[in-house]
Amino acid sequence: MSFASWPVPYLIDPQHLAVDALVSFCVAVLLAITINAEAQAFVATFLGDSRVGAKDRFHFNAFLHLDILGTVCFLVGGFGWPRTMEVDPSKFRYPRLYTVLVRLAGPVANLLLANIAASIVYIMKVVEFDPRVFMMLIGVNATVAVYNLLPLPPLAAGTLIYVLIPQDYQKIKWLFLQAGPFIILAVVFIERITHQGIFSPYINPLIDAAFKFISG
Repeated sequence: MSFASWPVPYLIDPQHLAVDALVSFCVAVLLAITINAEAQAFVATFLGDSRVGAKDRFHFNAFLHLDILGTVCFLVGGFGWPRTMEVDPSKFRYPRLYTVLVRLAGPVANLLLANIAASIVYIMKVVEFDPRVFMMLIGVNATVAVYNLLPLPPLAAGTLIYVLIPQDYQKIKWLFLQAGPFIILAVVFIERITHQGIFSPYINPLIDAAFKFISG
């Protein structure tokens, strides 16, 4: 299968499984979640939430950043999220604003990685090498970045909604935070089983536009 024929977002199809596509997808996912999580860690530390010897930061071990529900979402829906990077808003000068900035750092880093991959693709095409892995890297990172526009936690836009809920509604905030991943995963499963778009008709055109813009 040519890299040019891979759909964006890439969805694993057991009935028409291409090994090269699957391997490229897995590599791209590991890189995407690593850069997403580590970018959040860097911005949190930069903004004041520094933690000496924190085991969940700056280890660049993709497998330690895997989230169970996020990984399942990658396998079913082509996008997902890393394990939640713990932050302490009390250490921020502007707790709500800085918390949102920390979470936004993840998808921004995904877009930056997609652009780096696009530069490598350009060079590989010039020297006539097959850039399929890097094309997949562009697709996966663009997909992750755009899906972070969904206003559900643990996605970045979900954090914006979370911090806007008044502090008096702590139970609602907790329920929103806990339910978010399950709602996303349920919708993704429904889409795959029924072939009826819920998120995808609105999100996928944005992903396609981002992919085409970044890859040239």
